Amino acid sequence: MDAYDKGSNARPVPGEPAAAVPDSLPPEGHETTSSSEAPARIPRQSGEQQYDDQRYGHEYGEQYGDTVLAGPPLPPPTGIAALSLPYQIAAALALAVVAVAACVHVGMVFLHVAPSNTVTKQHGQAIDEWIYPEFEQNWKLFAPNPLQQNIAVQVRADVRAADGDIKTTRWYDLSALDGAAIDGNLLPSHTQQNELRRAWDFFVATHDNANRPNGLRGALSEKYLRRIVVLRLDREEAGGRGAVVQQVQVRSRTTNVPPPKWSQEQVSDKPIVRVLPWWPVSEADRAAGTRPAESTGTEASAR
Repeated sequence: MDAYDKGSNARPVPGEPAAAVPDSLPPEGHETTSSSEAPARIPRQSGEQQYDDQRYGHEYGEQYGDTVLAGPPLPPPTGIAALSLPYQIAAALALAVVAVAACVHVGMVFLHVAPSNTVTKQHGQAIDEWIYPEFEQNWKLFAPNPLQQNIAVQVRADVRAADGDIKTTRWYDLSALDGAAIDGNLLPSHTQQNELRRAWDFFVATHDNANRPNGLRGALSEKYLRRIVVLRLDREEAGGRGAVVQQVQVRSRTTNVPPPKWSQEQVSDKPIVRVLPWWPVSEADRAAGTRPAESTGTEASAR
């Protein structure tokens, strides 16, 4: 290109003053060149245009000493960051305590449902105290062993008949009565399916082999089971119509489920009987229909 060419790209001649810089930018929309001389402009994206405008404004401000406008203000902080420092520390400590408690609870639940191991053998009582009574599932997490026994809960009672005589009733198989009520019933009630079974499991879990309570829940489980059998005896009109239950005795009869023919497992077919002591029946154990006739004005088995 010749040094003396004219135009915007011409090199300045030595000794000549530099071209004057305009005091201000040309007004918006003003064309410095004709439409025939201006090259075709490719439309830019909005992000590119904003970046170019900011860069141009920054360079222009540095070159001509103009003040560059600041960007949009930052949004105010939210959440914990919006609190003052003491409250932020308190919130962080509270979250830490909640996280630690959650981890401890998850660990306790895991140890409760996991198979027996060294930790549960050494700290089983502490784990049970943490879990009960909020979580009573006895599921096994690994290789669950399904129940392979039939447990029948039976009860008999000493009743005072309407003529004043005291006699002992026969054994009532309450589990068999529940099974008969469930058979053929498309929609059996949860009471028929679970009430007696869960009451007996509750009693066994809170008593030792000598039927002594092994914790604070022992007396509660005994009272719960006693009230259930008293109501069931009243429903069956044990001792005849108008008889009043004086005391009850509960026993369980456990038999192993025989293995299939193709199995080589050997199990005993001899039933195991567990007999509980006699329990006196108090007024608190009786429902409205089981109170003595002289105290309620109705027969003991009236509905």
